[in-house]
Amino acid sequence: MRKVTSFVEKELPSTSGSSALSELILTYDERKKSRFKAETTSGELLGVILPRGRVLRGGDLLADEAGALVRIVAAPESLSRVSGDDPRSLTRAAYHLGNRHMPLQVGDGWLSYQHDHVLDDMVRGLGLQVAMIDAAFEPEEGAYSAHSQGAAGHGHNSHGH
Repeated sequence: MRKVTSFVEKELPSTSGSSALSELILTYDERKKSRFKAETTSGELLGVILPRGRVLRGGDLLADEAGALVRIVAAPESLSRVSGDDPRSLTRAAYHLGNRHMPLQVGDGWLSYQHDHVLDDMVRGLGLQVAMIDAAFEPEEGAYSAHSQGAAGHGHNSHGH
């Protein structure tokens, strides 16, 4: 079994043979893990062993021990898409969903989360519309995630509490 062990931080030139890349189609819950087994789109079994603390995103590139590349594809999932004409209501919904520690994807005039009928009812109670969709789920990264920290690396632990 090939072992995928590192992130590739730079873009590939468009002239490279991207069709030869292995691809892993993963749900958000799978992309949160740093150690797992997965099957590529061509049927090859991979062992993924990555440093902890980073959520894989659609389009991310990984490398195996020999340097061969693997592209991550965000799988379509059952999502609840929240919309409404009132930005204040959308903000309130984002607050209440965040208060429940729900990963949340934020778009222009909409919010999405992994489908949950109880949360759908709560959001409808705020006067918003909820539609079920199948789409890739790419929620916001947390404020203290490795990607969202500034150059100074100002993380939670730097506060001394």
